[in-house]
Amino acid sequence: MALAGIALGGVAWAGLAPVGDEWREEVHVIPKGTWARRSAGEKFDVLPDEIHLTIGVRDVLVMKNHDDVPQMFGPVLMMPGQSFRLPFAVATRHDFACTAHVSGQLTVFVKPKPAWWELIGLRMAAFLNSGRWL
Repeated sequence: MALAGIALGGVAWAGLAPVGDEWREEVHVIPKGTWARRSAGEKFDVLPDEIHLTIGVRDVLVMKNHDDVPQMFGPVLMMPGQSFRLPFAVATRHDFACTAHVSGQLTVFVKPKPAWWELIGLRMAAFLNSGRWL
C-alpha cells in the first residue's frame, strides 16, 4: 500500500510540478566567423528554419552572437558577444527577419502548455535522454 502511495505521489509530481528554469531555455548560438564565411560565398547554416517551443516547458528563446559582426533578430540588434532572451507566453507562430539565418528568415512555433499527462511523458523522455528530471 505504501509503495502504491509513493508511486502515485511520483506521478502527481511529474504531472503537476513546475518545470525548472534551466529547462525553459532553447539556446541558439551564432558562431564566430558566420558573416565572414557567408561573405566568402559559403552557404553556412547556423540556425534551423523553424524553432519549436512549448509554453511552460521550453518557452524562452535565447540567441547568442559569438560572431565578429552585429546580427539582427527581428527588431533587435545583437552586438558581438551579446545575447538576446525572448520569453513567449502565447501559443502562436512568429516570423522573424534574421541576418544569421541563410534565408534571412526564421520561424518560431510556440505550442500551448501541455496537459499534466503530457508533462509526465516529457519528464520521462528528458530523464531517459539526459539522466536529469525536467
